[in-house]
Amino acid sequence: MVMQSINPASGELLAEFETWDQETLDYVITQAGYMYEDWAKLTPIEDRCTLIGRVADVLRDDLDLLAELITLEMGKSINEARAEVEKCAWVCEFYAEHGPAFLADEVIETGASKSYVAYLPLGVVLAVMPWNFPFWQVFRFAAPALIAGNVALLKHASNVPQCALAIEEVFRKAGLPEGTFSTLMIGSSQVESVIRHPAVKAVSLTGSEAAGRKVASIAGEELKKAVLELGGSDPFIVLDDANMTLAVEGAVAGRFMNMGQSCIASKRFIVDQFQANEFIEKFKEAVEAKFVAGDPMDPRTTLAPMARQDLLDELHDQVMRSVELGAKIVTGGYQLDREGCYYAPTILTDVTSNMPAYNEEFFGPVAIVLKASEPAHALGIANSVDFGLSGSIWTSDMATAETMARGMESGATFVNSISFSDPRMPFGGVKNSGYGRELSVQGIREFTNVKSIWIK
Repeated sequence: MVMQSINPASGELLAEFETWDQETLDYVITQAGYMYEDWAKLTPIEDRCTLIGRVADVLRDDLDLLAELITLEMGKSINEARAEVEKCAWVCEFYAEHGPAFLADEVIETGASKSYVAYLPLGVVLAVMPWNFPFWQVFRFAAPALIAGNVALLKHASNVPQCALAIEEVFRKAGLPEGTFSTLMIGSSQVESVIRHPAVKAVSLTGSEAAGRKVASIAGEELKKAVLELGGSDPFIVLDDANMTLAVEGAVAGRFMNMGQSCIASKRFIVDQFQANEFIEKFKEAVEAKFVAGDPMDPRTTLAPMARQDLLDELHDQVMRSVELGAKIVTGGYQLDREGCYYAPTILTDVTSNMPAYNEEFFGPVAIVLKASEPAHALGIANSVDFGLSGSIWTSDMATAETMARGMESGATFVNSISFSDPRMPFGGVKNSGYGRELSVQGIREFTNVKSIWIK
């Protein structure tokens, strides 16, 4: 099998890579198992933190080069790519600073002479990561996992092999020992053998619901820990007392960041029925005024391509099937007549529960607007789908907002802000959006043995 790196803005083939055979794969995994003994037991946590802090320095030193690679390989705008690399540096610095405190023994008062909880590493952890944030998704896993004393293996998405190799090089340049972080040049068909390998103790996946079910099934058979961050269909609730200007600005940013190719993007806009027409009109005006297609390497470009043509085709098919069932296109709904995988930012209304637009994740620049009669109705719509990653509520009534935030079936709820991930706060979902948490203290402890020690 050959992995291809293709520029989605032009269709140009950038590079090709042969995937590894099973012998090579087994050798790298085995070496990672050997490295774990040294990394976890002979490298003090203070030294691990120092090295991860150096990773942040390398990311910033090479920021422009790495951002250009992200844009070339998966198509996001260069401004967003630079912000992604900077955020990776932030998460490394965050865990380098707070890792020792997060993993310190926790004294528990019992009848023993001494009793405490220790947070000890698990071993070799496999990360199966997606293409949409090719650096951020990896670093938010790797920084805490490595500081905790684990060794990391990366199986990246097959359309971003150059990013995968560049990430490994970042860790190498920062001075981490060989084998502490390894990129596996393999296809998805080889993931099962990695999970089942005796040296691998756990797996973290960010990806589709289907991929999550398969990985969870294999990990379950092997009785190995799994953390899954899967799809989302995040609600964006606009109540009747919301600041409409701020809500529309948030809607544009929340839906169309990364050209809508984000699990945590706002996707379902649930608006008070008496404010809906105004919201739709202003949302349409803002979208049509802001987005102009261009070269994603140009900082002035506001409409970048989607990552692959097959992803665009799938999104358009979802839109058309919804339209056939009665949905209305307010704006967009077509591929741009130009080179590259460019899809017009789209808004759909008159969406009902029998449509793909209501029940399926739209992984691209398509927003759907739904109407609600009151806050309780809006929350019911928000909770009516199988996903539960994140969501936002726009209102000036903080008491109502907090009550709704607690009632929203999601891993996070934001009030008067779009959803985003922050190293200081745990990130993850419920229902079909997965389980387990990344980031914050919860994230670094996910891949540890939470061990009780009792001495008398």
